Order: sequence, then C-alpha cells, then structure tokens
Amino acid sequence: MTEETPGFEEKPDVPSGATPDDAEPKAAPQEGAAPAGDATAQIAGLTAQLDQARKALEERTADLQRLQAEFQNYRRRVERDRITVKEIAVANLLTELLPVLDDIGRARDHGEFVGGFKSVGESLETVAAKMGLQQFGKEGEPFDPTIHEALMHSYAPDVTETTCVAILQPGYRIGERTIRPARVAVAEPQPGAQTVKAEEDSPAEDDKDNGPEEG
Repeated sequence: MTEETPGFEEKPDVPSGATPDDAEPKAAPQEGAAPAGDATAQIAGLTAQLDQARKALEERTADLQRLQAEFQNYRRRVERDRITVKEIAVANLLTELLPVLDDIGRARDHGEFVGGFKSVGESLETVAAKMGLQQFGKEGEPFDPTIHEALMHSYAPDVTETTCVAILQPGYRIGERTIRPARVAVAEPQPGAQTVKAEEDSPAEDDKDNGPEEG
C-alpha cells in the first residue's frame, strides 16, 4: 500500500501548455436566465400582440357605435311612422264626421239646437276638439286660396282686397293639416274704384305743381 503524505493534496492532471486557470471548473449557467436577444424578441412579440388587440378593440367599438346609430335611426323612424299612421287614422275618422258637424252647425244657426239633440251635438263637438279638430273661417278675413274655396264671387266698394264676405261651410284642420278648406263667398274691390280715387287725388297734385306764375 502507498502511504499518503500528510498535508499533500492530489491535484488534477493539467495538460501540458495549459494554465492553472484552465484547470479550474467553470460555473454552470444559472437556470431561467435568458439571453438578451431572446428577451428583446419576447418584448417585440408582446408589443405586436398588444397592437393587434388594440386594433381589434377599436374595430369592435366602431361596429358597436354603428349598430347603436342604426338602432336609434330605426327607433326614430318607427316612432315617426307610428305618429303618421295615427294622424291619418284620426283625420279619416274626423273627415267622416264633418257632415254631422255641418248639420249641428246648421241646427244651431236655425235655433233647432235644443233638448237631447243639443246635448249629443255638444258632446260630439267636444270629442272632436279633444282629437285635435279645429274649425276656421270667419267673415271679413282676407281670402287665402290655400285654406279657402271660393264658391261665390262679387264686387264690393268697401273692400280693398279679395275678402271672405260669407262662410258657406266652415273649414277644419288638425294641427297644421287642413282636412277641408272653408267654402266661402268672396268680394273683390269694385272695378275702377281705385282709378277714381287716383283721379280724385291727381287734381290736388296738379294744382300744387301748377301754381301761379310770377309776372
């Protein structure tokens, strides 16, 4: 047996030409540590994914806003159509009642609007008014072809424009919509009346212009 000399440590064999540092064992790389290049690539990949997610979110938001706008337009269109249908239905109903209202008016003018007939007639007029029916047409107002229908025509010296001198049938409207024009008798200024007036005014002007000449 070979005796070991105390205090002497056996060193590993070192190849010839190698330095002592080469004999030192190298430390193993720490687990989990990634090279710098890999970390940069991961950051770039995450940034690209974030950009894609942001772009997708913007597209979905735009789609949602467009759908909301379309839904609001649809609701407004449905509401407008509903109101239009209601107005047409009410106008058609009240148009059918106009002859009855005309009879009530004639009975009132002739003093026959009495008793139970008066009660029923006033109730009908009240219901029609609640539904928006308005009567128009008065004697003495200027003739308007958009709301008046002239059934009789005459001349009068005391009018300065075409005027409604008699209401043969009242007109009716619902809001701004006319469902029947007022049927009227109209009178126009007497032909030549303004010419005569102009001639009456002319002498005064001529006298003023043709004053006495100085000698």
